[in-house]
Amino acid sequence: MSETVKTPADFWFDPLCPWAWLTSRWMLEVEQLRPVQVRWHVMSLAVLNENKLDELPAQYAENMRPGGKAWGPVRVVIAAQQLYGDEVVGRLYTALGNRFHTAGEGVTRESLAAGIADAGLPADLIDYADKDVYDAELRASHKEGIDLVGQEVGTPVIAVPGADGEQIAFFGPVVTPAPKGEQAARLWDGTLLVASTPGFFEIKRTRTEAPSFD
Repeated sequence: MSETVKTPADFWFDPLCPWAWLTSRWMLEVEQLRPVQVRWHVMSLAVLNENKLDELPAQYAENMRPGGKAWGPVRVVIAAQQLYGDEVVGRLYTALGNRFHTAGEGVTRESLAAGIADAGLPADLIDYADKDVYDAELRASHKEGIDLVGQEVGTPVIAVPGADGEQIAFFGPVVTPAPKGEQAARLWDGTLLVASTPGFFEIKRTRTEAPSFD
């Protein structure tokens, strides 16, 4: 009996974003329930917002500026990818997200270092948080995802093969807490259905709950 061919789902994330974190945990659940293989990619909220900092709330804008806390985590992840391969990206994202979001440590130098250790990667990887060595690769990864879905979105971005083999990309889904079991599977099925419908662009409502990491 041949193995089921798994559908690749390309997932772009910024480790800073709690909503992307929840969606990523949902995607890991989907991997267990549907023939899907997640491929992890970095995008950057700092890059996304660099030309509209004056339009953002003051504290958020400060995080996005050069030297702000939004730069360190994505630089570390893209450095890990460049130095150790694609296979470490998902593992490092999980380790960082568990520290930043689930454990409530926030994005600090200490939590970044601890996440690197949790992922089993060399401690000196944290040095890349302050270096622009791989910024070109970071921007290229970010551009790949954004070019598929458009500029008017954030993180996460997910892309899957459409009926004709072309990539269909969408922002989200934004959901809290991350669905489990059959609820997770049904949400995936429905997301694919609307994303692959010709002419479909958006479903949205105002968020009334904060991210829940339970």
